[in-house]
Amino acid sequence: MSAPQKLTKRTLPFPRDGRNIKTRATAQAGSGKRHFYKPLPKEFRRDGFEYRQIAREGDGAIYEQRWTGCAEPSVCYEIIRVKRREGFEIGGRWIPPAEVYSNSEAWGVDGFTVTDKEAAFAKLREISK
Repeated sequence: MSAPQKLTKRTLPFPRDGRNIKTRATAQAGSGKRHFYKPLPKEFRRDGFEYRQIAREGDGAIYEQRWTGCAEPSVCYEIIRVKRREGFEIGGRWIPPAEVYSNSEAWGVDGFTVTDKEAAFAKLREISK
């Protein structure tokens, strides 16, 4: 018969309840230099079109655009410079900072539409420089 094994008491590196290792949240979390912006949606619908993000490079993105009112929709590609807006309060409700799609007034400067996928990627490389 073998000798009985010696039992040793193990000590854990942290207290079991974790109370001594928690830190309190402060208003100065992080560096304070950058905000978190809610990202653009990968897919959305607007004005009878479906949009699906197919590429993203920095502040540039390509969205595939399909018209939902047709059984065989033609596909176009929208290339945009992603914009950011700061958070704001409206009616007592806080709207957090977010990325935004280029608006129609900026089309031709911050947004472009093409029918060829290769042309879309070329434009994305151009605006992402």
